Amino acid sequence: MSKSWSATLRLPKSTFPPRPLPKLRDQYIQRCADGLYKWQAQNRPSDSTFVIHDGPPYANGNLHVGHALNKILKDMILRVKVQQGRRVDYVPGWDCHGLPIEHKVLENSEGAQLTPVEIRKSARNLASNTVLKQMKGFRSYGVMGDWERRWTTMDAAFEIRQLRLFQQMIKKGLIYRKYKPVYWSPSSRTALAEAELEYRDDHISDAAWIRFPLTDEWRTLPQFEGLQHQIEGQLYAVIWTTTPWTLPANRAIAVHDDLEYCVVRHGVNSLLVAKSRLDTFISKIGAKDHVQVIGTLKGRQLTGLKYVNRLRGKDGLPQPIIHADFVSADSGSGLVHLAPGHGFDDYNVCRPLGIPVAAPIDDEGKFTPDAFPDLPEALLSAPSIIEGGGKNVLSLLQLQCDVLWVEKYQHKYPYDWRTKRPVVIRATEQWFADVESIKQEALAALNDVRFLPESGKKRLESFVQGRSEWCISRQRAWGVPIPALYDDKGAAVVDEEVVEHIIAVIQERGTHAWWSDAPDDEAWIPTSLRGKGEYRRGADTMDVWFDSGSSWTMMKRRADVYLEGSDQHRGWFQSSLLTRIAAGTQVDADFEKGAPFKQLITHGFTLDQDGKKMSKSLGNIIEPQQVMDGTLLPPIKQKKGKATAQAATTYDVLGPDALRLWVASSDYTKDVTIGVPVLSAVHTALIKYRSIVKMLLGSMHESARTEPLTSTDHIALVQLQDTMEEVGKAFDNHEFYKGFAALNRWVTNDLSAFYLEASKDRLYCGDGGGVLEPLLTGLLRMLAPMTPLLVEEAWDHRPDWMKQDSSLVHPLHQLYADPVIDPSRLTRDLTSLRKDIPVLMSVHAAIKSGLENARGDKVLGSSLQSSVLLDVADSPTRDVLQTYADELEAMFVVSSVEINAALPVDPEWRYTQEFEVDGVKGTVVVLPPKQAKCPRCWRYVAPEEDKLCHRCEDVVAGHSGVN
Repeated sequence: MSKSWSATLRLPKSTFPPRPLPKLRDQYIQRCADGLYKWQAQNRPSDSTFVIHDGPPYANGNLHVGHALNKILKDMILRVKVQQGRRVDYVPGWDCHGLPIEHKVLENSEGAQLTPVEIRKSARNLASNTVLKQMKGFRSYGVMGDWERRWTTMDAAFEIRQLRLFQQMIKKGLIYRKYKPVYWSPSSRTALAEAELEYRDDHISDAAWIRFPLTDEWRTLPQFEGLQHQIEGQLYAVIWTTTPWTLPANRAIAVHDDLEYCVVRHGVNSLLVAKSRLDTFISKIGAKDHVQVIGTLKGRQLTGLKYVNRLRGKDGLPQPIIHADFVSADSGSGLVHLAPGHGFDDYNVCRPLGIPVAAPIDDEGKFTPDAFPDLPEALLSAPSIIEGGGKNVLSLLQLQCDVLWVEKYQHKYPYDWRTKRPVVIRATEQWFADVESIKQEALAALNDVRFLPESGKKRLESFVQGRSEWCISRQRAWGVPIPALYDDKGAAVVDEEVVEHIIAVIQERGTHAWWSDAPDDEAWIPTSLRGKGEYRRGADTMDVWFDSGSSWTMMKRRADVYLEGSDQHRGWFQSSLLTRIAAGTQVDADFEKGAPFKQLITHGFTLDQDGKKMSKSLGNIIEPQQVMDGTLLPPIKQKKGKATAQAATTYDVLGPDALRLWVASSDYTKDVTIGVPVLSAVHTALIKYRSIVKMLLGSMHESARTEPLTSTDHIALVQLQDTMEEVGKAFDNHEFYKGFAALNRWVTNDLSAFYLEASKDRLYCGDGGGVLEPLLTGLLRMLAPMTPLLVEEAWDHRPDWMKQDSSLVHPLHQLYADPVIDPSRLTRDLTSLRKDIPVLMSVHAAIKSGLENARGDKVLGSSLQSSVLLDVADSPTRDVLQTYADELEAMFVVSSVEINAALPVDPEWRYTQEFEVDGVKGTVVVLPPKQAKCPRCWRYVAPEEDKLCHRCEDVVAGHSGVN
């Protein structure tokens, strides 16, 4: 007669839910984020505070998974440092000035012409509201920080610090105003920095081959003596350009001294073209049978010649042909059209020669009267140069037959990263910071910085090395004003006294007053300048990279970590480095020289599951909320019988920990993929963690603290110790994905498949002993940086006897390196045990393989339905197994294990499997069990059917209720 033994078993009991309860999410976030940050600020020592300085996100628009990647990486680093006993300091910030916000304000104005004062008021409101919205989002990820002390670049105190930094750079002679070419966005009507550009490979230009007539002075030169009689008509220099709109600004043509140039007869006229480009040129203009090379000259024989740019009109002066090192034999015609007002190389080669700079376009990219002085309206009516204005220039040149060929040309071209419209190079009066004079010190400062990945150092060095000056002025209203006055002739007046006076007024009135005060308000004019002419306030604002690049001024010392996307090598990383080095040139005993960061960590961009970069146009942007609420994955299948046509679709909501675990699992040093395959794996891992935690919480018994430890317990502790060391090292190196992988291996192979399987009989049917509590402690410590809500939830659901133990420390407050178990409880030498583990695990794997074969043939279901014989010839291996002989059946979850025993004659079935350790082989034989099944523990160790085994008899006899 069967009997129920369940009342005598220690079955798992836990209140821990299989899925997190959404109604408790905010409560857990408050505890594990806000509460933990305050706790560590009060309980961790202040003498070695670890600082992550926030690269401020832009206060414009909704958060996406790239934001989450950044903030969660920072948060995990902070949590690791708290585990290491450090106090941490993290004050979130926001970048609030600049063009994108101003653009949004103008879009929202529905065409109304807003004044600078109105723009600034609306922009501040927009940025303020966005900061609050984004902050709520960041905090919902379980990110801890000093949110109450958050900063923005539009804070009055921040703006004053920024202006003080500008003043220091003025004092050192590092700031100046200059008329020179800069990147200019006609769509935004402002200058742009390199960091505000994005390059497209599919830009299409009208590429043109153009001829310029040489003046007749060449006829008197000796190098042309043998050619004069062969050149009947005009001699022309041929250039090739992808920017025909720059031709009105042409002021010179460049050749290379060492290149060979051909004089080619083309009809009655002759053309100058580089020899290496002649075949390409002829194929383009389709004149193979109508051209003849009549002579060759070196480039140095052409320099000094003069030519005419017909677009400059009847008053235009002849212009020179000069040498330039950048002229190539591999592109164009070998002669380069130079417009020093529209090209950086052009400017650099023309200025030393006194060649004038011209840029006859306005802020919107439309031609000015100077573009074609003889008939200004011909180009004044043309569209903007980014809307095809260059075609009008070609039409004018075509009147003189100077356009030899035009074709569509696809090439890489810079675009405004905000408006997504083409950018041009245009000479304007702008403010610059001198980078050249501090460049070497800035590069040297990077030598004591740790870069992760290491390639980041070369990337940042290349951006600094390739820069000689930094255009810091913008022609917008929403920003920090450049504190400059201008006299009645337009000359800028900026010195230390002027800046000091302007800062003093701003401290009293705020930067808003720079625009709102009356233009003739003398309060802005230093007393030393009053009565000495009229002065006005400038309208330029500072580059937003100067804004955010000034943020290091909030810190007392260098930050331990700067962590941002890889695009910040040319942005915030560089601007922070340059401004700090510039400030450090002054003598200040309290100033710690060097880069503002000790470690520079960069992460890649987020990609969709197809490897495509996320963008609004592709419609593939993923919001963090979608990851947290599980809606990116298939909905939960309705159980049979419960599905109805009206049943609401439900998803597996795993909350912030799912988002955080995606970040932890990703190798962020590269671009990071997110999509169904990745998130499915993350969900599987997180559900596994929850199942393990629930099992541990429900199976722990207070009595286990005093029960003797078995060899299996010791093995579990060794495996935990080794895994915690590996995970801790990975976390300390900020390689969370490596720690995540190591943790998963341990959970799957060591904890689940080995120890928990081996311990079930003891936990449920035996004395309830073991090391579940230390294992839970170690598991929660490893999970703490990645899934703090799960850890907080586990602590909330700990057994009552643990809640009553006031000596226990909250897992988020524990030191990672502290012992997980009292060392005095250990009865085995862990060092020698560690050497034995490979033998035991190898035998364990062979037994499992044999059992799977038997299960496949349906001769058994449970592994307890077997006995095992081990055939081991090697003495050292046999000795290891003999050491643990009394525990092998429990360790391997079979009913009996014998070493080198005789095989039974004609067993009902048998399965043989080899194992190998360090080249030594042995054999495992899986056989039917030797005894009957115990109805209570299901082991085959009972003397006869329906009889309890001896162990269960003793337990039942002493049973008086199981806790």
